[in-house]
Amino acid sequence: MCGRYSLSLPPQEIRAFFGFEEQPNYPPRFNIAPTQPIAVVRLQHGARSFALTRWGLLPSWVKDPKDFPTLINARGDTVATKPAFRGAMRHHRCLIPSDGFYEWQKTGRAQKVPHLIRRPDRGPFAFAGLWDTWLGADGSEIDTAAIVTTDANERLMPLHTRMPVVVQPQDFDRWMDAEANPPKDVADIIRPAPEDFFEAFPISTRVNSVANDDAEIQTPLAEDTTPPAEKREPVKKKKKDDGGGQMSLL
Repeated sequence: MCGRYSLSLPPQEIRAFFGFEEQPNYPPRFNIAPTQPIAVVRLQHGARSFALTRWGLLPSWVKDPKDFPTLINARGDTVATKPAFRGAMRHHRCLIPSDGFYEWQKTGRAQKVPHLIRRPDRGPFAFAGLWDTWLGADGSEIDTAAIVTTDANERLMPLHTRMPVVVQPQDFDRWMDAEANPPKDVADIIRPAPEDFFEAFPISTRVNSVANDDAEIQTPLAEDTTPPAEKREPVKKKKKDDGGGQMSLL
């Protein structure tokens, strides 16, 4: 799942990687949390465009947001059929820039151990995202988004059974162009990242508090704790949940 992530690389590096036209100026974020503004990239008039949305998808048909759960993640296996996501999956797909995300590993201790998950070269990557625009009775508009998730790959399975879908650069436009590519034509993108795409390190529990949003929370406390799959015993998957609300994070 993905309940916290980071986007700390310089805006110009993110622009170059995703190829959007605008040059935004935003501060580095190391502990992005649900309901906060997040960066997305989507197609506007055939061109890649940068935008800010609220993290937590709010479908356009919702009458009162106060009575609707905060949907920060969307399960990839049901995203094309569940009422909350199917409209966005058909019409409003986006990329969500990131350079790291966090997962909490259950151990024998009372407290879960947080891990930073990032590319070995510390470069940017793209979560598969969905977005929608909610219209209020007073004419107000809110753009919101969610991250699509899938089964974890073998390397990250010891941390959690789910992980965000990562869209590779060659698939950026195919994922975002919902008009030309209906859900069935992008189903192959909804898959675990390659085994060597990420590394993971235990980090301080300071990340548990959204008030802590600084580079120090990403300091590794030990070496990569997710060695290649061939060096580990197989991990039995847990029973899947329905991924319905904020606390069903991935």
